[in-house]
Amino acid sequence: MAFSFDTLRRWPDIEAPDLRAWDAADTLILDESASARGELRDGTLVVIEDTHGALSLGAAADGATGIRTHQDSLTGERALHTNSKRVGLEHAAVSRPLDATLVSGARVVLLRLPRSLDALRNIAGLIAAHAAPEVIVYAGGRIKHMTPAMNDVLREFFDRVDVTHARQKSRVLIACQPHDGADPEPSRAMHDGLSVCAFGGVFAGTSIDIGTRFLLECLPAAISGGSSADPLIDMACGSGVVAASLALRHPDARVYASDQSAAAVASARATVEANGLSSRVEVERDDALSLRPDASASFIALNPPFHAGAAVHDAIAPRMFEDAARVLRPGGELWTVWNTPLAYRAALERIVGPTRQIARNNKFTVTRSVRR
Repeated sequence: MAFSFDTLRRWPDIEAPDLRAWDAADTLILDESASARGELRDGTLVVIEDTHGALSLGAAADGATGIRTHQDSLTGERALHTNSKRVGLEHAAVSRPLDATLVSGARVVLLRLPRSLDALRNIAGLIAAHAAPEVIVYAGGRIKHMTPAMNDVLREFFDRVDVTHARQKSRVLIACQPHDGADPEPSRAMHDGLSVCAFGGVFAGTSIDIGTRFLLECLPAAISGGSSADPLIDMACGSGVVAASLALRHPDARVYASDQSAAAVASARATVEANGLSSRVEVERDDALSLRPDASASFIALNPPFHAGAAVHDAIAPRMFEDAARVLRPGGELWTVWNTPLAYRAALERIVGPTRQIARNNKFTVTRSVRR
């Protein structure tokens, strides 16, 4: 069947006139892989990091069935399945975690190149370890986000890596003849007694970014909440540094951490386990705090992202502020760190409640907002 890429939407991801659900890299990957894909109907086609469903649904429209997919972004995953219903391909693809069940026996893999080389290394190693020996990987992206180092990473796991001609500012790397595969393992580093674990692609990796450091320096010694029904919350938790720090500082408290990135959740769980905190810290993959009930929290810490994929966008943080406001009980506190030029204070005042600047340095501002 045929469908128009223009019918695809980003929802529930951020939607705006300058953001699209597909681009020229998607169509180039599909065109370059067309002869290898044929009409694979045996579940041996795998699609990884399909932003909002263009690759999976384009392949399904060509006749492929039993497609296995993985998207690090939960909103991207939900957009894929929403789009699949919209175009009449509801059962074409099934989402899997980034493990052997995703790529076992795969003969063709379509991949949107991640910007992180460590994330690419995790993906390439997994494919080489578990896909069919004859697997062919079509890894593409926008040229402005590609580097020669990506070719080198693929060559760590594939004997042959070819590069296609550019088209519409996009390019595809074609890898085959896998060897020396390996399942992803987190990297680890110690910071002042805190063990930080990170899988490839997680913001800041095993380091503690300067915004998070500043937030941790400013958090109060006494915090309300911390029970099972009212845990301390680390929203957009990344590698779990704030969640683990809260649990270590407050030995009797329960902590809840969430992130929409699958790699971040895996990293935060590894960080929590490495610090012996698994009995008190729960980590969930979630779009903001959708799994938490209204008016149920006394304390939320937030270091909000400001990227929608590769694009910087100012709608992401306010969306998180809105969910924090929903989850906070009256008098509950949202502690936020943000790049000062983003000027979030007015939005925090409007969405959450009275907001006071706690600290400011040459780059970041930390605020405390109290739910009305």
